[in-house]
Amino acid sequence: MSDAFPSLRLVPKSDQPQSVKEFKSNQEVRWCPGCGDYAILAAVQAFMPELGIRRENTVFVSGIGCSSRFPYYMNTYGMHSIHGRAPAIATGLAASRPDLSVWVVTGDGDALSIGGNHLIHALRRNVNLKILLFNNRIYGLTKGQYSPTSEVGKITKSTPMGSLDAPFNPLSLAIGAEASFVARTIDSDRQHLTSVLRAAAQHEGTALVEIYQNCNIFNDGAFDVLKEPGTRDEALIRLEHGKPVRFGIDRGVFRTPDGELRIDTVTADNEAHLLVHDAHHPSPTTVFALTRLADNDTLHHTPIGVLRSVERPVYDDLMAEQLERAVADRGRGDLGALLHGHDTWTVPAAPWHEVPPPRHPEPNGE
Repeated sequence: MSDAFPSLRLVPKSDQPQSVKEFKSNQEVRWCPGCGDYAILAAVQAFMPELGIRRENTVFVSGIGCSSRFPYYMNTYGMHSIHGRAPAIATGLAASRPDLSVWVVTGDGDALSIGGNHLIHALRRNVNLKILLFNNRIYGLTKGQYSPTSEVGKITKSTPMGSLDAPFNPLSLAIGAEASFVARTIDSDRQHLTSVLRAAAQHEGTALVEIYQNCNIFNDGAFDVLKEPGTRDEALIRLEHGKPVRFGIDRGVFRTPDGELRIDTVTADNEAHLLVHDAHHPSPTTVFALTRLADNDTLHHTPIGVLRSVERPVYDDLMAEQLERAVADRGRGDLGALLHGHDTWTVPAAPWHEVPPPRHPEPNGE
């Protein structure tokens, strides 16, 4: 496998270059016209040939939701699974088949509501998965209920007086679960989206990529502040490893004496004290603080890019090593011998006359 993608070192490489067309299935793409999912699909289909791996060794697993139709449109193996369980199914696949490149496609409702447990445990285990979390801050497939990432006060069909729930910050959640790779990008920024996908593919272990995705039917314009020319430069904080964190015309991120992060105007006097982004730092403290900069109501000061990328033991590798040690110590197992061996027993049935009759309650209830 190409050194450019070390996490795919065990996945067979294609003998011939593959085209974007080869990764497009013959299925009609059935999302609402204008949905942000189209842009993400196009970016992924265009990116996959870069990996150089066979389509037969690529798998997309999804849960339930608009985003979860994704496997139908990729000319690879795939599974449209059950609500919230895609990370669990993909974990079993990745752990048992190191020759596969396994990708999970999920949404904010699918991953963070019924699937929350499965997501955090995949992250903490550091299974060799790439998880694309489409976040449109709404339930689109079921026609517009508020989701775990909807802002407080959100008026929807299920919250006509406004949502009372405090929303999840998906990247804060991932950092708290000890995720080894955490990134955020936007559906409409093709260049940035592709660069983040590339970084995720290079990572060994679980890579979580949150993609802000517009639902033009039930939550249109949710991310306009991050996309409109008049506001995006002041709202987006584009993170690059090893570079000072600054954005807009003269804005930057600084660390306060108590360890908190603050946003301030950059001047000649304080420029030397700008926070330098370190995506590879072993401690998640600063990265967690970066995830908290975004305001869930207005999305001002939203970091995008690779927030964290650190090396941790990969679950698949640890499991394989454990099995190899067991085989070396005890030999390869034989299921037939186990079933017919001496460590079995028979439970004889008691003669019918020894079985006590069923006891019926007395009329008085005793």
